[in-house]
Amino acid sequence: MSPRGVAIPDLRERLFAAAERVVARDGAAALTSRAVTAEADCGKGVLHTHFAGLDEFVAELVLDRFARSARQAEGLGARVGQGTVAGNLQEVALTLLDSLPPAVVGLAMTRPAAALHAREGLQSGAPAFDAIQGSFTAYLQAEQHSGRIAPGADTATIALALVGTVHHLLMTRLPGGSEDAKGTTERLVSVLLGAAQQPPAA
Repeated sequence: MSPRGVAIPDLRERLFAAAERVVARDGAAALTSRAVTAEADCGKGVLHTHFAGLDEFVAELVLDRFARSARQAEGLGARVGQGTVAGNLQEVALTLLDSLPPAVVGLAMTRPAAALHAREGLQSGAPAFDAIQGSFTAYLQAEQHSGRIAPGADTATIALALVGTVHHLLMTRLPGGSEDAKGTTERLVSVLLGAAQQPPAA
């Protein structure tokens, strides 16, 4: 256990990762402040020193993972002209689905105070699905300018459909449903890009 009074590097992430492990292993009902600090090998009072309570902690975990997902989506800009458009979209979409375990999402949705805190954070401008959608749209427009997507393709609607489906899967999939989510995402990308991609040059 970390010695009392000694600063713990990256404490927030350490606690967040510990919470995800607890929920994945033991279920949402097992998530308590003591379970988190024990899993993180921290003092019992550390969580309440940095968060007003478990509800705020859960909300901040969700907001942190949404922000991380938004940063990952920004990385699409570096993939323009590389690989395939479908492959790039699928990879990032699946990464987004892995950003939050289903049980953690469910935990936030079933704790009214946590849900309220998370909603207030999003309303205050915390990056989430709007930012992710913007990154998908910008990527698709860049690929359109590069000639890999047809000039008339509605890139904004493609991005909206893809991000909306990821949001739906994130909020509704059951633990262990990663393969189903992967298959759904791959089929959706294929359908959305079916008429939008330019055929390869002869």
